[in-house]
Amino acid sequence: MNQQPEIIIIGSGSTAFAAALRAQERGAASIMIERSALGGTCINWGCIPSKTLIHAALFRHEATLGERLGLGALSQALDFPLLDSHKLDVVQRLRTTKYLDVLKNVPGLTLVKGMAVFTSPDTVRVGERRLTGSRFLIAAGGVPRVPPIAGLDETPFLTSKSALMLKKIPVSLTIIGGGVIALELGQMFLRLGVKVTVLEHGQRVLPAIEAEPALALQDVLASEGMRIILNASVLSACRHGDGVRVEALVGGERTCLDSQQLLVAVGTAPATEGLGLEQAGVQVDQRGFIVVDEQMRTSSPGIWAAGDVTGRMQIATVGAREGIAAVDNMLETGCNCALDYQTLPMAIFTDPEVGTVGYTEEGARRAGFEVESHTIPASAIAKAHVTGALAGAVKIVAETGTGRILGVHLCLHRGADIINEAALAIRCRMTVAELADTLHVYPSMGEGLRLCAQAFSRNLDHLSCCAE
Repeated sequence: MNQQPEIIIIGSGSTAFAAALRAQERGAASIMIERSALGGTCINWGCIPSKTLIHAALFRHEATLGERLGLGALSQALDFPLLDSHKLDVVQRLRTTKYLDVLKNVPGLTLVKGMAVFTSPDTVRVGERRLTGSRFLIAAGGVPRVPPIAGLDETPFLTSKSALMLKKIPVSLTIIGGGVIALELGQMFLRLGVKVTVLEHGQRVLPAIEAEPALALQDVLASEGMRIILNASVLSACRHGDGVRVEALVGGERTCLDSQQLLVAVGTAPATEGLGLEQAGVQVDQRGFIVVDEQMRTSSPGIWAAGDVTGRMQIATVGAREGIAAVDNMLETGCNCALDYQTLPMAIFTDPEVGTVGYTEEGARRAGFEVESHTIPASAIAKAHVTGALAGAVKIVAETGTGRILGVHLCLHRGADIINEAALAIRCRMTVAELADTLHVYPSMGEGLRLCAQAFSRNLDHLSCCAE
C-alpha cells in the first residue's frame, strides 16, 4: 500500500512530536513511525523516570538534614516497590496526557508501528508497507553506548535504561563513567542507601563542563560518601560470586572492584542501526551520528535529522527545537532556520544542580574572543546560608572590553532554574554591568548571578547582604 504524506517522521519522542505539531500548525500532514514505546526515551526511560526518582531521593537526603536541626528522626525503612510504583504512575500519566492524547487530537497526524527501513532516498519500508515521500525527518533518538570492554558481553550490567527499571535496589553499585548520567543516577542510588563507586577515565568528573562547577560537585558527592576513582582505565569485567568484578588500571596499578551490580554510563549512541541509511545516501560521522548542516539537512536531499541521532546537544528541549527548525526548513523555501546553540541552556540534575549556557572560557578563546571571567563560591550568596546549601560555584565568562556575557556555568541549589535567567541574558546580549545592575529578590539563590557579575568590578567582601 502506498501513501504520500507530506512529512514522514521516524521516531515518536519529543523531537518527533515537536516536529509533527509544527507541521500541523503549517497545514502539513505527517506520519510518525515508531518501533518501540510511544514517546521515546525521555518520557519512558530517561528524563521523567530518572528525575522522579532523583527528586524522591532528595526527600530522603533532606530528611537527614532536618534530623540534624531537631526536626525528628528519619525512618530507615525504604519501600522501594512503592517508590517504583510512583515512578510508573508519573510516566504513565505524562505519556497519556503529553503523547497519546495529543496523538488523538492532532488532525493530520498518523502513527505507524514498526521498524522503518530506507530502501531508497524517497521510500521507507515498515513491515510489508512502503511509504514514499519527498520530506523525511529522522528523529529516532539514541541508545546507551556500550564500550568494548573485555568480558562485558558475558557480564550482567545495567545501562541508563535498565537501571531505571530495577524492582529492587542493589546493596552496592560500580559505575563506569563520570559524566551526566553516571552522576545523576549515582547520587540517586547513593541517597537510597546504595554503596556507590564511580570510575572516571579523566582527571575529574564531568570533563565537558567548566572545571569550577564540576569540581564543586565532585567535592559534594565525595562528602556524601560516593567513592570517586579518577584516572581509571577499565580493563575487564566479569561475574564474581553473586555480583560483578571490574578490573581497572588506577595510578599504574591493577585494582579489582567488586559490587552487586554494574552500571555502564559512558554516553549515548545514535539509534540508527537497521534504518538503511546507506540506501538513503545519509552520511554519518566516525561515531555513527548523522551529519547535518545548520538547517538540519542531511547529505541526502529531502532527508533531515534532529535530536540525539545528530550527536549535538543531547537534550530533549534542544531536540524538540531542532525538529521544529527542520520542519520550517522543509516547508518554507529560503527559511534558513538555524539554532543558536550558544543561547541554549542545559542542566544536570544532581544536588546541587549544574547549569551551563554559552561558551566555556576556553571555547570562547577558540572562537576568537578575548575574555575575562570571575567565579564566586555559593557561600557568597546569603540564601545559601539559609538553606544550608553552601557548596557550589558560579562562573561568568565575558568579552574583554565590552563586558558582553558569553557564558555562565554554575553548580548551585536550584541551579537548573537559575540557568534560565543566564540563557536569557546571553540571548539579549547583556553585559556584566547590566546584570550587576539588575535587582534580584533577596534572599534568593538567583542573586548569585548578580553577585558574580558584580565581582567583575567590585570586591564582594566589602558588600553588605543587601548592598546595591
